[in-house]
Amino acid sequence: MIQKPKGTKDILPSESYKWEYVEENAKQILKNYGFGEIRVPVFEQTELFERGVGDTTDVVQKEMYTFLDKGERSITLRPEGTAGVVRAYIENGMASMPSPIKMWYMMPMYRYENVQKGRYREFRQIGAEILGTDAYEADVELIAMADQIIRKFNIPDVTLNINSIGCPTCRKTYQEALKAFIGNNLEQYCNTCKTRFEKNPMRILDCKEKKCKELNQGAPIILDYLCEECSTHFENVKKALENLKLDYVVDAGIVRGLDYYTKTVFEFVSEKEGYTVLAGGRYDGLVEELGGQKTGAIGFAMGEDRLIDIFEKYNTADDLTRNTPDLYITSMGKEASKKVQTLALALRKNNIYVETDICERSIKANLKYADKIKSKYVLVIGEDEIRTGKANIKNMATGEEQEVELETDKIMKILK
Repeated sequence: MIQKPKGTKDILPSESYKWEYVEENAKQILKNYGFGEIRVPVFEQTELFERGVGDTTDVVQKEMYTFLDKGERSITLRPEGTAGVVRAYIENGMASMPSPIKMWYMMPMYRYENVQKGRYREFRQIGAEILGTDAYEADVELIAMADQIIRKFNIPDVTLNINSIGCPTCRKTYQEALKAFIGNNLEQYCNTCKTRFEKNPMRILDCKEKKCKELNQGAPIILDYLCEECSTHFENVKKALENLKLDYVVDAGIVRGLDYYTKTVFEFVSEKEGYTVLAGGRYDGLVEELGGQKTGAIGFAMGEDRLIDIFEKYNTADDLTRNTPDLYITSMGKEASKKVQTLALALRKNNIYVETDICERSIKANLKYADKIKSKYVLVIGEDEIRTGKANIKNMATGEEQEVELETDKIMKILK
């Protein structure tokens, strides 16, 4: 038997309603903030991610699915959403549109990672991006929207951690201090950290190796090196969050795993589960890095697979809107079967969820099946019903039956 590749999973119809619930509710919140959906290709030129995400990141160095296509071009399955969105923003001339541009996406991503709970090689992200503004108000609006999405799903004990990683100007001074600190023990760091020392020492602070984490204790923090502009921006963000009564913790250890971040970075962390549910930050230099004009921008992404895992712990199936039939219709005889098909089609055209017997079961088996799929009503049509033009419709919750004419509008009055 052929099995699914490691790091992927099947989402069956018995589970997909949870995903639909999460996606529809997140989508509504995104729309309420003025975000429009964008869909970008599942694969891009590898250079996009090398330049956009950063060639010193784990994503580019270790995790990308990269291959040569039949034209000998290097192609990569998208490992994250922001780079592709920015490429689309530049290529389609969106900078000439009224700013800011607000976009959201729900797309599968691909990374060759160590498979563990909540982490897959094919995973789904819900993301949001704002392009065309340097203002701190954009940071606050995005964080507030993220908070609203998480609260919508009743996930308890989630902490908002924020930090500022400055701009290229103040970061240069900070990196010199950081290199001086790390350089004293560089030989004790892992090989990956050693390769990052010259080009991007801040990546060393994001290393997951236990030894490297220990060596990083007492390292200089970026907040002590912020220039006046970055410091003012961060203070404004904090004050605005306080005004909205959004609790936060300043975590100077957040540097994020992608090179394009500047200034504000943030993470929503589930304290009970011990991992990040949603994360993002500002990336004011990415549009210019990929060939566009200098453009202020900020965004976030949340792992939908991980979100669903936590969501299931704190929400029961009864809390969700599950798609169950409004009506199940079964028949006895060929003429009755024709009537069922005609009636079902008419009701479905009027936005009524109808199921019919397409397995030629007995009446007893059909009634048992209707109960299993939790149909709200059941209608049985036979020769007598065809002759009289009437049948009994049964409310499956109360057991009550009433006679109804076999006309679309008459049946709809009962169903609605």
